[in-house]
Amino acid sequence: MIKHRGFPGRLPGTDFQFIIRRANPKGATAITVRERFKDRRPADRRADACFMAALWEHFGDQPFERGNLDAGRLSWLFGREVVAVEDPFDPESYDALLVIDVDVARASFPDALEGRWA
Repeated sequence: MIKHRGFPGRLPGTDFQFIIRRANPKGATAITVRERFKDRRPADRRADACFMAALWEHFGDQPFERGNLDAGRLSWLFGREVVAVEDPFDPESYDALLVIDVDVARASFPDALEGRWA
């Protein structure tokens, strides 16, 4: 499992984690598509925006390995702002390649891609 050095561990002042510390010996937690409803708490929305900003700052529009990125946090963005590079995609692989769909991310999180969340 690749560790993304310099990537924030969590949203400051909260328990919203962005990375995991070590690989699960039983295998990676699957990345799934989670629906974001309009009535989500503001803290959850802020966590999504800050995670998107961190992804953008770290990887930009280039493909990246899932590595130690938290599956739960990725799942809130997966299938929309973050998409699979490979077909077939293995949602339970630490080596899975992902990429930011810049157009969708810019529409969903305009401030995050402009550097105003950092």
